[in-house]
Amino acid sequence: MNDILQVYIVYMGAQPSSQYPTPEHHLNLLKEILVNNSPNESLVYSYQKSFSGFAAKLSTDEATKLSGRKGIVSVFPSKILKIRTTRSWDFLNFTQTVNRNPTLESDIIIGMLDTGIWPESKSFSDGGLRPPPRKWKGNCVNITCNNKIIGARYYNSLGDYTLDEPSPRDFEGHGSHTSSIAAGRSVSHASLYDLAQGTARGAVPSARLAMYKVCWTFGCAEVDILAAFDDAISDGVDIISASIGSLFQKDYFDDSLAIGSFHAMMNGILTSTAAGNMGPSHNTVTNVAPWLMSAAASSIDRHIIGRVVTGDNVSTLGAGANTFATEKSNYPFIFLHETQGDCTDLSKYLDVVKGKIIFCNFFYYGTFNYTGFEGILCSDDTELDFSYSFPRPTILLSTADGLKLKHYINNTENPVANIHKSEQVFDPRAPLVASFSSRGPNLVTRDILKPDITAPGIDILAAWSKAVPVSGITGDTRFVDFNIISGTSMACPHVTGAAAYVKSFHPNWSPAAIMSALMTTAKPMHPSDKQDQLSYGAGQLNPVKAVDPGLVYDAGESDYVQMLCNTGYNETLIKIITGHNSSCPAKAKGNARDLNYPTMGFYVKDGKTFAAKFLRTVTNVGSVGKYKAKVSADPKLNVAVNPSELEFSELNEKRQFTVSVSGGPLPGNSTAPATVIWSDGKHQVRSVMVVYTDFSTSYD
Repeated sequence: MNDILQVYIVYMGAQPSSQYPTPEHHLNLLKEILVNNSPNESLVYSYQKSFSGFAAKLSTDEATKLSGRKGIVSVFPSKILKIRTTRSWDFLNFTQTVNRNPTLESDIIIGMLDTGIWPESKSFSDGGLRPPPRKWKGNCVNITCNNKIIGARYYNSLGDYTLDEPSPRDFEGHGSHTSSIAAGRSVSHASLYDLAQGTARGAVPSARLAMYKVCWTFGCAEVDILAAFDDAISDGVDIISASIGSLFQKDYFDDSLAIGSFHAMMNGILTSTAAGNMGPSHNTVTNVAPWLMSAAASSIDRHIIGRVVTGDNVSTLGAGANTFATEKSNYPFIFLHETQGDCTDLSKYLDVVKGKIIFCNFFYYGTFNYTGFEGILCSDDTELDFSYSFPRPTILLSTADGLKLKHYINNTENPVANIHKSEQVFDPRAPLVASFSSRGPNLVTRDILKPDITAPGIDILAAWSKAVPVSGITGDTRFVDFNIISGTSMACPHVTGAAAYVKSFHPNWSPAAIMSALMTTAKPMHPSDKQDQLSYGAGQLNPVKAVDPGLVYDAGESDYVQMLCNTGYNETLIKIITGHNSSCPAKAKGNARDLNYPTMGFYVKDGKTFAAKFLRTVTNVGSVGKYKAKVSADPKLNVAVNPSELEFSELNEKRQFTVSVSGGPLPGNSTAPATVIWSDGKHQVRSVMVVYTDFSTSYD
């Protein structure tokens, strides 16, 4: 027998059989064919929701035995990640060999509002780049720039430089990470201690970066954010990326990001933002203004897992980016009964935990200020789809697995455990919306769907600051060039980079046209018990398709002014906001649904029938010809498009149509989706519609 083990995927068809709703069937199959390892130690994943199957560490002979079994479609080796990307761009089919417009790409300037930048990173080298574009008016303050980082300013109205310095340098890591996702140069052999190894690169490696440091150890002051917007617009940036936001939705003009991005829009600059990290509850999305893009976070097909092996040779998997080498020997494994598993304060138990692995019900970053223990295991069902880094080996486990480990501790004379170095496995379920990603609906303007789109935001490898350790926790001695972190902060620069890529082919497109191109070409995602259209918007980012969308839903300042009028903003206020004599039209007041937006949202009352119309205008940016509408709708909806055919005889020609929807009643906490696709045989211009009721509860 060949004893070399590797991860295999065992595919068992579409939906799991109702006869086997749990992983037990998968474990039983493994038990029948495994020679040396236990099923629990072998099993990596059990797929039960979208399709049936599992991933397991197997020998060649064991895989062969499984392949002929009844109910098994195929058995094949898990994909080994190649040395080529941080994986996220390749996962979006946006490879290093995509068609580019290098001259115009090099003229694109991305303004990053973030924690600063680490200019010595290879991701920000300027080899082969010519001097900055002539349009650039910015400068560099207290930092040396180059032809890649062409601008760098900092804003700290509080004058608080704790653990930092008065410069645009990055002492948090976040700003370097986001900047390299959007526009980092290609760096081969990048990894975090061999995890996620590949070529790290941004979407537009030859585009320029301007850093506006507005975030510090205390946070990001809104006054500083507005100052940065003010400078960035004046400096001549083309796109603004802001992976920041408030905890709650706010009125547009009580919100620095909404205000700044409105003025950016007036100057032809698209602002890309993060939806927020307050999921999985509904009503949590922030950055909801219709003139900016709000990005949700989703998974890619590379997943980082942690593994602990107990003394009885049982392997348990969890979440954790543990870079520490696997020890050759086990450590005593304990549960602090004295604190009921609360590890937030270990000051009284230093002698007890010394040299041991602790199982904790609770812990926090300050736990690592205490020395002597060898690792932590903690059960937490809410954060198992992404991996944290900590100063010592740490794994988050499901509650069910946590109970099993506590049972092992309580029923074993000398319990021991060994936390292994983390592994990366192929996850065919991707993309799935991250548990932490904030969900809609948009409570400020209920008929504008937010978030707009989803993009990779889980376990993303990108550039890091050498001034901050891997975990960001005091006492961590690991300082690296690249780090793995997660958040809608990582999704945002993916959208930013894709927008810059589209703009490099269409430099005169409006922000709304670029938004439309990204949204109508997004890859469809599908609802489940953990995600719906209010969590992923138009779908998964698809940059290559966005360059040639066929039709766009364009909008400009006057359209947004009309929407503000329709939603109750008075003319006097609007004139102040726009700086000129904008007025609310004398015609009958409309509603937010009249805005020419690429998606369609409709809020309805629980238990009531409903009907609404959406008037839309599309602009031809492709070829002449005829488009036909195709509707796909939830059975609870009646959706019609009039006219159902649109003919274009020239470029930039506009055509109007109306989408009518009726139905109901719908229960509370529910959505009813539909899609309208305009196709000319080459282009698929896809618009998502969501009819929804009030949401008062979170996902299970």
